[in-house]
Parts: sequence; C-alpha cells; structure tokens
Amino acid sequence: MDVVLFGPPGAGKGTQAKRLVDKLGVPQISTGDMMRAEKASGTPLGKRFDEYMSAGKLVPDELVLELVEQRLKQPDAREGAIFDGYPRTVPQAEALDRMLERLGRRIARVVAIEVPLPELIERTVGRRSCEACGHIYHLRYSPPPSPDRCGNCGGRLVQRKDDTEGVVRTRYEEYRAKTEPLLGYYGKKGLVRTVDGIGSLDEVGERIEAAVSGE
Repeated sequence: MDVVLFGPPGAGKGTQAKRLVDKLGVPQISTGDMMRAEKASGTPLGKRFDEYMSAGKLVPDELVLELVEQRLKQPDAREGAIFDGYPRTVPQAEALDRMLERLGRRIARVVAIEVPLPELIERTVGRRSCEACGHIYHLRYSPPPSPDRCGNCGGRLVQRKDDTEGVVRTRYEEYRAKTEPLLGYYGKKGLVRTVDGIGSLDEVGERIEAAVSGE
C-alpha cells in the first residue's frame, strides 16, 4: 500500500510515519533524507544533487522523482511505501502518479494530520535541547528536572534558533499554501482522510491507522 502522510511542522508527522512503518511493513520515504544520503554516498545521482544543494538551489523535480523511483524498486518497497512530506506540489503529485502507474501502483490513501497553529506554537516554542548530549525536553510535556540543566548529563539547555513563534507561523503558512492545493488534487480522487493531531502518540497513531485502513 502506498500512503501519503501530510502534516505541518510540529504535527508529529515523522514520528507517526515511523509507527506506520511497523504497522504496514513498508518503508518511510523521506526525500530530504534520501537526497542527503545519496549526496554523501557519492553516486552519480548524488553528485547531481550536490551541484544544486551546494549552490543553495532547489533540486529539480525530475531528479527527485528519479530518486523516488529508484527507492521504490528496492525489495522492501515493492509492496508499498509511506511518503513523508512528498509530494509538495500538484505537479510533483501528477508526476508521482504517472511514475507509480508505470510500476503498476497507485496512491491508496492520503492522510492529513490537523493541528491548530496555537498548539504547534506551544509544542515548538517549549522545546529545549542539551548542548552536550542533545537530549530534547519540553517545558510542558517532558520537563527537565532543572529549568536550564539536562537531567542526563548536566549540560546547558538551550532553545534552537528556529524554535520561535515567528518561524512556526511562517512555516505553517508555507505549509498551508502548498498543501491545500494538493489536498484538493487528491480529494477529487476520494483519497484524503483528515485526522485530529491532538492527543497522545498512541491516540493520534490509532486515528491514522483507522484512516489508512478506511475505517
């Protein structure tokens, strides 16, 4: 089964995608991670990615699609995949559909995790990470024993530069602008299911699994 999982930054999309991997027995497809890995491996395709990424340019859609097709032909992905944050535009979705058709496959379900902006801001702004060991806390959901010190190693806790309300708002608006047309595209095919992203990991995960299974 091929599934597309959408969600704004901070919605827990990556975590839920990993849960689906275990549930469905198919791999997670994250194009950003794959491009970085391909670039690091020094393959011919990776070198082409490097030309664009090193110059701060967007990688052309056709190269990304070539990488996705290459990944889908690997043994563990032949029965399906979970597309995490890809496609990002309607032209990408159209190209993906054509490619999947060539492989005798199709997108079976599109799941959109909905989380209100105020909640996304609270989740993000409350994060703190240890400078020394990298452990992540949240001032509300998993508070450290000390406001400014790591409970694991005693290192100093800091807030990442992009964990600010302004950055969250900008990324949310970008997500909405790019994703709404995509949901319209897939909605016409009857593939979209929306789930409430508020709740525990298990609660949200169960909603996503029900949406994927069509319940």
